[in-house]
Amino acid sequence: MIKIPLTVVGAEMLRTELQRLKSVERPSVIAAIAEARSHGDLSENAEYDAAKERQGFIEGRILEVEAKLSNAQVIDPSAIDADGRIVFGATVDLEDLESGDPVTYQIVGDDEADIKLGKISVSSPIARALIGKNAGDVAEVQAPGGIREYEVLDVKYL
Repeated sequence: MIKIPLTVVGAEMLRTELQRLKSVERPSVIAAIAEARSHGDLSENAEYDAAKERQGFIEGRILEVEAKLSNAQVIDPSAIDADGRIVFGATVDLEDLESGDPVTYQIVGDDEADIKLGKISVSSPIARALIGKNAGDVAEVQAPGGIREYEVLDVKYL
């Protein structure tokens, strides 16, 4: 089985989603199906079809989240001793060498990635270029617009 890397926060987010799906969404869709059935003929009942489709989505998502959690390798970035190297879970301060703009990213699992929050997927091109680097190193990233260079200013394990 392939292990899915997750931070402690990411694993907790998935557990919360699973709890919500099972305790709120699933009962809600079951009630909607029962309500739609009470309206009679199911062959021309759009409410019933929509509720069944929603139920399929919810059950599929429950299975997906359960599988991810069972295959998760939860990594606590604050417990990592990587001697200043960039590893999964590390928070990295970078400087774009072309523009001089500072950026901060945390390298997280695919399900946790959210660029607006500064969280990039471990499988993204920038994360792959950064893994193994230390403060002071320059990482070359193959971006859609060409090669971009980032200087690693600081590596933190929060």
